[in-house]
Amino acid sequence: MYLAIREMRFAKARYLLIATIMVLIAFLVLFVTGLAQGLAYDNAASVKNMDATHFLVEQDSNHRFTRSQVDQQVLDKTSSIVGGENAEPLSLKMTTVTPSGKTEKVDATLFAVNLGGWLAPAVTEGSSISNQTDGYVLVDHKLKDAGVQIGTTLIDQASGVSWVVSGFVKNESFSHTPAIFLNKQDWSRYQALTSRPGTEAADSQVYNAIAMKASKDQVKELQAALPDSEVIMKSEAISAIPGYKEEQGSLMMMLFFLFVISAFVLAVFFYVVTIQKTSQFGILKAIGTRTAYLAGSVTLQVFILSVGSLVISVLLVQLFEAVLPSSMPFQLGITTLALTCLSFVTMSLAGSLFSVWKVASIDALDAIGRTAA
Repeated sequence: MYLAIREMRFAKARYLLIATIMVLIAFLVLFVTGLAQGLAYDNAASVKNMDATHFLVEQDSNHRFTRSQVDQQVLDKTSSIVGGENAEPLSLKMTTVTPSGKTEKVDATLFAVNLGGWLAPAVTEGSSISNQTDGYVLVDHKLKDAGVQIGTTLIDQASGVSWVVSGFVKNESFSHTPAIFLNKQDWSRYQALTSRPGTEAADSQVYNAIAMKASKDQVKELQAALPDSEVIMKSEAISAIPGYKEEQGSLMMMLFFLFVISAFVLAVFFYVVTIQKTSQFGILKAIGTRTAYLAGSVTLQVFILSVGSLVISVLLVQLFEAVLPSSMPFQLGITTLALTCLSFVTMSLAGSLFSVWKVASIDALDAIGRTAA
């Protein structure tokens, strides 16, 4: 440890340069990680927030709510198996609304849920609505950016139906669009106006999915009783949201290459430095210094630089998070932060193995001979 610290104090400029590079790489890794987590949450926040273990959807719908239709008979059968209090119908539709007095159109997702059940969102501002409330909705707080306030009238572009904003909810979005919650009564009216005459959606009550709290045995019983339906887990429903897997796949690939690049940069730097110090290491070996001590010195330097860079990077990320606009999805939880930092340190230490191998392979007599020459 003494040798590692002493050398870093002696060659301040050299180690400050690599520390700066590591800070920038670590900051980029943490920022992209937070952006990936934020985008993932923003894409599926409403589904993630639902207190459901499984969803029942139509077979061959590719697990997508928007491609699924289940009727009242399926809901009744599901309720008889898992219990009426553990099954809630869910309907949704992506649409475009225009706030009254505004010309700007806003993409949104309509959610029709039982507002007296466990799918109902918590109201953070304004007044809640019930299943009997007529013409009122709850909207995500992101609609405030479009000028929406409590009492604002939202006009649906497809049907011309209008609703009055009664309250705001937080962190409710689907496919990167803010959620609008309405009751079954308003949904039935909307569904009748937007469905083609003679279709099942216009003639009877249909839902996109059924949210459930079910055990493994109940899931097996449901699959046997409803062969035309499919029971999926919440994680499968989230992954089926359009663009979710593709978006996360791209960001995860970026993160992977950032980790590889950081390890490669650090490995090359310390390998070059180790080669430059071959004679010094040879002399130290000749006077009795153990190889393990020298290898540990190199490893300790990598560890100190990695941890120090991460501390500065975390502070920078928190500073940037504080000034980021609310419209930018960014989320970096404690668990994700800890795992990312641990991975970064591990990759850095793995990159230092080239230098450790070089130190172990140095021959003392050969190094002294080159020094004398």
